[in-house]
Amino acid sequence: MNKNLIKLFVVISFLAMVIVNGLANTLPINGTTTGDISDSYPNLFAPAAITFSIWGIIYLLLAIYSIYQLKNDKYEKIGVYFIASSLANILWIFSWHYKLIGLSVIFILSILFFLIKIVDQLNKEKLSNKEKRFIQLPFSVYFGWITVAVIANITTFLVSINWNGLGISDDVWTIVILLIGTIIGIKRTLQDKSVAYGLVLFWAYSGIFLKHTSSNGFAGQYANIITTIIVCIFLFLITISSLILKKNKK
Repeated sequence: MNKNLIKLFVVISFLAMVIVNGLANTLPINGTTTGDISDSYPNLFAPAAITFSIWGIIYLLLAIYSIYQLKNDKYEKIGVYFIASSLANILWIFSWHYKLIGLSVIFILSILFFLIKIVDQLNKEKLSNKEKRFIQLPFSVYFGWITVAVIANITTFLVSINWNGLGISDDVWTIVILLIGTIIGIKRTLQDKSVAYGLVLFWAYSGIFLKHTSSNGFAGQYANIITTIIVCIFLFLITISSLILKKNKK
């Protein structure tokens, strides 16, 4: 495909994604907002509503990438992956709003797949400072959030099919999920040497902590989950701090 055409489609797909996500809550699509659907499948992994404000930062960073890539000829493969991820994002919105939760899992896993391809490709490149800010940073933040969103989406799907948890209680499963998410997050943070990715995981887990401790959330009902979240947040902080110290030494 022509490089200029890819650049154009990057911008178009980004705008389409933002517009559809905006309409999802302003129309709203199928008469209900994205958050309302999430609330209709209550689970102990869901973060406080304020946590989702990170989408504003993600869209801003992706807008910067979309503009910057118009003058950059080096990363057309990344552009193709981004176009595919944006289409998957749009399809996720429609499947979510029409409560096709199983289908939404497929689409969010597709987004994750394309973001992994993008980040892995960027890790192979020798990036300039501008490219780190305008290409790598947007995708590190987006990738971090989708990592958590995939776990949340799968959890919602299990709730939607009334999965019995193999007889294990919801709070125990939540602790297991939190720990698995932490292991994955720390591994990827260190692999990518990405402070931004780690900070997004820290933000997401802080949102879960807020939901569990606030009076309009679970109001401290699940002490074991709260303790686990604190441990996970502490581990993220250690990981992030170690990366910052290594970078400062260099």
